[in-house]
Amino acid sequence: MQIALIGASGFIGSALRKEALSRGHGVTALVQHPEKLAADDHGKGRLQAVKADVLDPALAAQLKGHDAVISAFSGHAKSDIYDYYLRGMRAIIRATQEAGVPRLLVVGGAGSLEVAPGLQVVDTPEFPAQWKATAEGAREALKLLRQQTHLDWTMLSPSAHIAPGQRTGNFRLGTDQLLVDKSGESHISLEDYAVAMIDELEKPAHPRQRFTVGY
Repeated sequence: MQIALIGASGFIGSALRKEALSRGHGVTALVQHPEKLAADDHGKGRLQAVKADVLDPALAAQLKGHDAVISAFSGHAKSDIYDYYLRGMRAIIRATQEAGVPRLLVVGGAGSLEVAPGLQVVDTPEFPAQWKATAEGAREALKLLRQQTHLDWTMLSPSAHIAPGQRTGNFRLGTDQLLVDKSGESHISLEDYAVAMIDELEKPAHPRQRFTVGY
């Protein structure tokens, strides 16, 4: 497949880029700083780095012709994280539709997963204040996606803790509840998160749904 990957040089985007390339997919990396991408990725011949801004109307033209869009868009570097993230997600949804790309896969957050009926992670007292705006933005983005009637979208939320680790391919999938292991920990490696996302790209199992991955 030919994938348009927004945020391909970021924390999660980099893992998605590497996993997609390792499986033989072509990747158009839509990033603000194409020079951040490693030279060996360019050498594969299946990666094209393109300077892009999700708020630029030119985004639709950059997405056109791809089999799918994967958004690893993040507002972490901005002072107005919540507003910037939502403006960006609206622009990505609109551009994907205008470009006629059949699928949109989105990196979600763990904050909107439930730890008890009606109680989401972001609303618990223990949730870190510094991640609140990001989590609330991702929660609103999920609402935006669920309002779409003509877009084939999927959002993948990670576990509460996601960090570089091992690519095991051994994990569980869930829907709207936070996954925890036998010791009560909720975690997933970046590498296995990427496996779950590219698995979904190749074999769609969650059309117009949010799902999650964890150990």
